[in-house]
Amino acid sequence: MRRKKMSTQPPADQSSDQPSAAPEAGRESALERNLREPYALPGRERPSARSITLGISFMATVLLLSGLAILPSPYAVRSPGPTRDTLGEEDGTPLIEITGAPTYESTGELRLTTVGVSGGPGFPVNLAQVVQGWVDPTRVVAPVETVFPKSVSREELDAQSSAEMTSSQEMATYAALTELGYDVPVTLSAVETAADSGASGVVEPGDVIASLDGEPLASSEDLLERLTTIDPGTDVTLGVVRDGTPTDLTVTTGAVEGQDGSRLGVVVQSSFDFPVDVSIQIENIGGPSAGTMFALGIIDRLTPEDEANGQVIAGTGTMDLAGQVGPIGGIRQKLDGAVRDGATWFLAPAANCDEVVGHVPEGLQVAKVATLAEARAAMVAIGAGEGSTLDTCTAG
Repeated sequence: MRRKKMSTQPPADQSSDQPSAAPEAGRESALERNLREPYALPGRERPSARSITLGISFMATVLLLSGLAILPSPYAVRSPGPTRDTLGEEDGTPLIEITGAPTYESTGELRLTTVGVSGGPGFPVNLAQVVQGWVDPTRVVAPVETVFPKSVSREELDAQSSAEMTSSQEMATYAALTELGYDVPVTLSAVETAADSGASGVVEPGDVIASLDGEPLASSEDLLERLTTIDPGTDVTLGVVRDGTPTDLTVTTGAVEGQDGSRLGVVVQSSFDFPVDVSIQIENIGGPSAGTMFALGIIDRLTPEDEANGQVIAGTGTMDLAGQVGPIGGIRQKLDGAVRDGATWFLAPAANCDEVVGHVPEGLQVAKVATLAEARAAMVAIGAGEGSTLDTCTAG
């Protein structure tokens, strides 16, 4: 038997310390070709120009959408905000604290409602938030200029919102106490005058306004109501107390654009001498729309009857010194926030009824109210299980 000669070259699948033969001149190795043409590998075809174009377009679109998702957009998004029980506590402290009069516990809840607003000065929203707002039926997307005034900073908006909240608490306290029969003296003081008005140079800051044409003034609402019956250009006698001395001033009234009656051209500040000390503790909520629920909370705390009687009643509406419930914005989001937090009844300003009809969430009933007296009567009826007798918002 013949023996095979052992090869002196290593097998093709083993490494060798000896260099391989160089390629012939003018020819390139497979390695060089693969480095030059990375797709020229066995079993892999070079992509077409159309595939490369589509790939680049896809990547550009992804990058563009990613950028738009984080860039600010010119929109604001309204959503249901938190609710607060005016008969409950805020961080362990009663939301409404009263001293100087007996107070009583309640088994129900009176929840003020709010609207969360994203967007505007200092807090812009991005495209992802806008798209979420379009998809979510409880949210509303609107151009930012329809929600926030132009050329107003976040600091100015916060200051205005805080001032409106403070004013709403004072109005609610006055309205609640007078609804319960308390006498609450009011002092009207001139803050400044309009430069183009008849009061300019006549009424001075700090003047205490006591009467109009000899009739005492009970409140700023009383003054405004009387001016609605006076024609522009009329000389009126304004009784003031200046530096402790009563003085009569003659002021020529001016026109009110788009309204009947006239104006004095005086910015008036009201201060109250409350017979009962009412303190309202609430954080991170501003604006005037909680006035009605503040007033109902004060009434419930000061009366021995358990008006809410275990019911969870939510609501909204501004409150003025005359006890009128005023319209507010974002009522659809407030309805959704109310039912989310367990309310079964909602007190809605009568002036907002056109926005309420057709947008009441399942499980929530609505009673329309135009005055504090009506809101109080509705609270009592709901607590007594007689809510079905209340007026509600209807179409037309």
